[in-house]
Amino acid sequence: MMAELSIIIPCLNEQKGIHFFLSRLQKLRSQCELILVDGGSEDNTVQIAEPLVDQLIQTSVGRARQMNAGADIAASPILLFLHADTFLPDDAVSQIQYALVHGYRWGRFDIHLMGQHWALPVISYFMNVRSAITGIATGDQAIFVEKALFDQVGTYPNIAIMEDIALSKSLKRREQAYRVLSRVDSSARRWIQFGIYKTILLMWWLRLQYFLGVEPTQLALQYQRGQFWKS
Repeated sequence: MMAELSIIIPCLNEQKGIHFFLSRLQKLRSQCELILVDGGSEDNTVQIAEPLVDQLIQTSVGRARQMNAGADIAASPILLFLHADTFLPDDAVSQIQYALVHGYRWGRFDIHLMGQHWALPVISYFMNVRSAITGIATGDQAIFVEKALFDQVGTYPNIAIMEDIALSKSLKRREQAYRVLSRVDSSARRWIQFGIYKTILLMWWLRLQYFLGVEPTQLALQYQRGQFWKS
């Protein structure tokens, strides 16, 4: 029987959390195909993950490249792109089915950033509002899409950063996104490690530069090295 949904998981050096993450998805394997696309991990991610997924492939590093490779081998006509630190709500599959039955061809989930910092619920709220207004989704919001539509818009552009924003812009030119109000729980570890306020300003700064035409490769260097914050 064909899987109702192919869940595509790009990852890199996630050995500390990959078992817990994939164990949460095991209850979906009767309905969903789990595809893990490793970008060349240097730890034990692959060995830990292999028994817990339906397909595991390896590519060169690059989230867009990894997700496209997963989409290429997906058995289901519906794709869900899921980061390895983002957890689906219990009704995720039924919510996606509802969207499809009602004529939507792609969509995303609202998000809840996990953590104790008082600002995280506020950030989550404004991320959800911004996405609802603009029709633009980030990868942490678990984008789902018909494979046919995904192929029609040219898949993820092979850029170093902002690939989810670029895909969303292409998709929304053709179809309206469905907003799933059930929230995914996404790790706020990078927000905490880098600093809540620095992360907010950095991401807005990167987005502004992206919309002004700065090359994603340069933006990725700023993101990875924190160049914007060096004195």
